Amino acid sequence: MIKEIRRGNARAIAKAISLVENDSAAAQRLMRQVFAWRKDAVVLGITGAPGTGKSTLVDQLIGRLRAAGRKIGIVAVDPSSPFSGGAILGDRIRMMRHSVDADVFIRSMATRGHLGGLAKATGEAIAILEAAGKDYILVETVGVGQDEVEVVKLADVVLVVLTPDAGDEIQAFKAGIMEIADIFVINKADHPGADKMERQLRAMLDLGLPDKDKPSVIKTVATKGQGTDGMLSEVDRLMEKRDRRLQEIRRKRLLAWMLRDVIREKIDQLISRDIPDSVFEEYVDQIYHRRTDPYTVADRLISRLKEKG
Repeated sequence: MIKEIRRGNARAIAKAISLVENDSAAAQRLMRQVFAWRKDAVVLGITGAPGTGKSTLVDQLIGRLRAAGRKIGIVAVDPSSPFSGGAILGDRIRMMRHSVDADVFIRSMATRGHLGGLAKATGEAIAILEAAGKDYILVETVGVGQDEVEVVKLADVVLVVLTPDAGDEIQAFKAGIMEIADIFVINKADHPGADKMERQLRAMLDLGLPDKDKPSVIKTVATKGQGTDGMLSEVDRLMEKRDRRLQEIRRKRLLAWMLRDVIREKIDQLISRDIPDSVFEEYVDQIYHRRTDPYTVADRLISRLKEKG
């Protein structure tokens, strides 16, 4: 499978991502090889409230990057179905015109209840796409508001998409989401209020970030392809300007996040294997009847693991 992934075989890439989503033992063996073969791609995080036109903007970005000969991977993180746990929206309809392109891989992933609009396996999916030789990886998150600050852990450049017809949106964006943006994109800029929104946003950035490099503000009309060339030029400028030290910090942040997830999984698997469901339910029953508490039980379980280790 790793050979097929390195060749960019879409079926092998899809199977590998399914393995890591399902936390299979085969996934761990595969990911050891994936990390040995991955190369650094430019990871773009695209985030913002629902209805801002993120998917249309991504579709336009794909077209322009492909015209420049770049190989693209897209991870679209969607809400989870309450019935199947799978992504509700599936592969984005707006992007499907690119689905026959062998150098474009599109995958929807379910959030599976994880905060921040990011599926737990998104980091592994990025690593798989890097091993497949993709030059740009676009991570588009579901619009869940301030929790989307999680996307900054994954991306080299973060685009926060706003729209002028969503009411008093500047007030709606609290500090977390405002501070993660490298580029603010005012989409649907042909709608009334776009100029006013740009002035408000720039004033807010001047007030909030007086002594720092301020994020760029770019206006686009994604449905017509307007402004996307300027947006890509700004991404390239930021990547060239950013020193290797900062780039290294961002990459290590992603790896640290993934490592913590792997450690949590391993500990959870050890506890599940060591403690039968009946014993676990007995602990829950004791906590319910106030004979103990979750912290004492957790310490007891960890001590049990240490003794066996």
